[in-house]
Amino acid sequence: MAATVLADAVLVLHALLALALVALLPLCWAGAAAGWRWVRHPGVRTLHLAGLAAVAALAMLDLRCPLTVLEDRLRGSAGGQPGAIERHVEALLYWDLPTSAFTGAYVAYALATAVTWFVVPPRGATTPAP
Repeated sequence: MAATVLADAVLVLHALLALALVALLPLCWAGAAAGWRWVRHPGVRTLHLAGLAAVAALAMLDLRCPLTVLEDRLRGSAGGQPGAIERHVEALLYWDLPTSAFTGAYVAYALATAVTWFVVPPRGATTPAP
């Protein structure tokens, strides 16, 4: 039971991180147009770019996300039928598409985020953080 609860927590965290990584790019563009100061926060922008770069790198290297690995290990020790959280969140997070489609999307999104760094630069930054 405890392993299932932990696995669900990891899955929800994974979904929230994915949502943040996806949502921050359009929010950055909208915020730049609307004058929202937070979209130029260097910490937020650096974490966003680093997160997307990591996702794209893992995909290009054909490596699984560490959060997926952790969740699978926790679920493997739990066994049983999937619960409501697992069914619903996995339906949002995992789509039945070829791996190459995800890799292309991750790389394209990371590149769009890198370009946005220059078009809508964070306060005090002109180049991406290493």
